[in-house]
Amino acid sequence: MLYYLFDYIDKTFDFPGAGLFQYISFRAGMAALLSLMITITFGSRLIAFLRRKQVGEDIRDLGLEGQMQKKGTPTMGGLIIIAAILIPTLLMAKLDNVYVILLVATTVWLGMIGFLDDYIKVFKKNKEGLAGRFKIVGQVTIGLVVGLTLYFNEHVVVRENARAAVASLELAALSPDYKSEFDVKSTKTTVPFLKNNEFDYSSLLVGIDKRFTWIVYTLLVIFIITAVSNGANITDGIDGLAAGTSAIIGLTLAIFAYLSGRVDFSSYLNIMYIPHLSELVIFCTAFVGACLGFLWYNSYPAQVFMGDTGSLSLGGIIAVLALAVRKELMIPLLCGIFFVELLSVMMQVSYFKYTKKKTGVGKRILLMSPLHHHYQKKNIPEPKIVTRFWIIGILLAIVSLATLKVR
Repeated sequence: MLYYLFDYIDKTFDFPGAGLFQYISFRAGMAALLSLMITITFGSRLIAFLRRKQVGEDIRDLGLEGQMQKKGTPTMGGLIIIAAILIPTLLMAKLDNVYVILLVATTVWLGMIGFLDDYIKVFKKNKEGLAGRFKIVGQVTIGLVVGLTLYFNEHVVVRENARAAVASLELAALSPDYKSEFDVKSTKTTVPFLKNNEFDYSSLLVGIDKRFTWIVYTLLVIFIITAVSNGANITDGIDGLAAGTSAIIGLTLAIFAYLSGRVDFSSYLNIMYIPHLSELVIFCTAFVGACLGFLWYNSYPAQVFMGDTGSLSLGGIIAVLALAVRKELMIPLLCGIFFVELLSVMMQVSYFKYTKKKTGVGKRILLMSPLHHHYQKKNIPEPKIVTRFWIIGILLAIVSLATLKVR
């Protein structure tokens, strides 16, 4: 909203400084700062409100050190994360951008599902929360919306031959509606570490009409959003782990969005140029600011938990960001913490069921799943586990960024 206001002021009154809002870097920095301020300033008030309403976490005794001390800690803190993402985005970003609209819709939708789950747990005293099938329906629904939009929307394009398209940069700057002759609808994505690192999903339809590519692509989008949001949900088991990991991933995706959304940088790096994408940097920086601000209260010992309200939203946002920047095949690497946490649960449950069926006695691969609980069972202090996971997350982010040149 402020973008349009200051654009009008700049053009009408030539007010000094109003032109700053034309720059992505300025608006992105302001979004991060505002997000951080909202989270830190209003976080304490939200915690006090949740305490008054007795919105506390009901802890199940798993025999973990220090676990029962967390009983009664306010949950549903994801509300402040969502607010700290949406408010700066609505103020600083161009609201007619299809990518921004998709991310705002994803944040609100998954936040509502998470909120409903937390509400049932806290106020209805149902430890199971929202039935799993309803969560899946909600995730599939937003996946369907995102998949169809990314496939059919006319503004979701890539610019082929970015090097040749540099010559059209001045024309694009003169007219926001300018469309290059190189802009095409495409289902291409990026494959890390390969020399010719682009892959087109339409190539999967061997012997099948390419018109059905949208079905394959939409199903893939649904799977990615569901998997990553559940991965983030599972990772949110100890203080600061999900928020810190999400901040690292969000910052990396912001860099990808900025580089892929600039015709000059994408040309220099010889990567896919995606018109209109750079506006997502503002959303990304608001996302990172919200996660870091939330850590002010969520770091060990946590004063508030994000609950499913926050974790489902964070995972869904990361999935849609990765799809928008066409780096979804990099998710197992970039989101390696989420991936391993989710995989540890799947392996533990599958192996237990298999051995119980074969021998009558279920056996476990880990002392406890998800993986962070395994290390807690080994008597490693919770802050040390979180810090080590963050370090691994940073290393994975650096390797992911290295794929820009390592092919």
